[in-house]
Amino acid sequence: MELPFEIDLSEKNCVVTGGAGVLCSTFSKALAQCGANVVILDVAGDKAKEVVQEIKENGGEARAIETDIMDENSLREARKEIDREYGTPDILINGAGGNHPKGTTTNEFFEREDLQDEEVKTFFDLEREGIEFVFNLNFLGTFLTTQIFAEDMTQKDDAVIINVSSMNSFTPLTKIPAYSAAKAAISNFTEWLAVHFSRENLRVNALAPGFFLTEQNRELLIDGEGDYTERAEKIISQTPMKRFGEKEELIGTLLWLVDDKAAGFVNGNVVQVDGGFSAYSGV
Repeated sequence: MELPFEIDLSEKNCVVTGGAGVLCSTFSKALAQCGANVVILDVAGDKAKEVVQEIKENGGEARAIETDIMDENSLREARKEIDREYGTPDILINGAGGNHPKGTTTNEFFEREDLQDEEVKTFFDLEREGIEFVFNLNFLGTFLTTQIFAEDMTQKDDAVIINVSSMNSFTPLTKIPAYSAAKAAISNFTEWLAVHFSRENLRVNALAPGFFLTEQNRELLIDGEGDYTERAEKIISQTPMKRFGEKEELIGTLLWLVDDKAAGFVNGNVVQVDGGFSAYSGV
């Protein structure tokens, strides 16, 4: 992987939740390439090990720990293992998250006749189970992980937390109310944490990616023939750069935010990386 610029993270310990996913595996590889000891926490243990193997093959240091970020005991056990092997984290990337079909409507707009169609899931058909899952995975998972790891991080002078929000935290997307609300909570929580920990020099910022192709959204954006779906075409039409982002295009912002020399006075920011989507009025 070619990095956009060099950041020295030698002797830094970095914990990445959701590190087996498309975006956070890229984060993990970049951080390891800069010299950090990277620990990937993911419920998908086998996939996390595959990322670790790739990091090690490229000369980096990494470890995978199968962890459920919604289980406090699982997080505490992971913390103990990390403390034994590397010591206190210097960098925490709260990247685990996602959506759920039970928290998603079929159509963008409600029409009364939809109530008579069993094939259409309206706002009134959304299941509490799905809403709770999405909100817990995105917000509560970030809350619990931060609560368990940040206590020791406050003892350091240059520790950093990076949360992963979304551009839909600013303007909610249609169909996905739970995910949009959860990411809005992440952005607000990022600002709250930044203020709360500011006296102890623990900086907290967030990345707000726009539209990037991942395993979770690929079926929604790419059809069986490899063409854009109607929703993807709509996204591209509202993105001034007329394309989806490449996962590597998040690395520069990530490395800037985690480096205390480069961004030591950057705190409480939610940085949008979306190709101009959120800036475009549509006309």
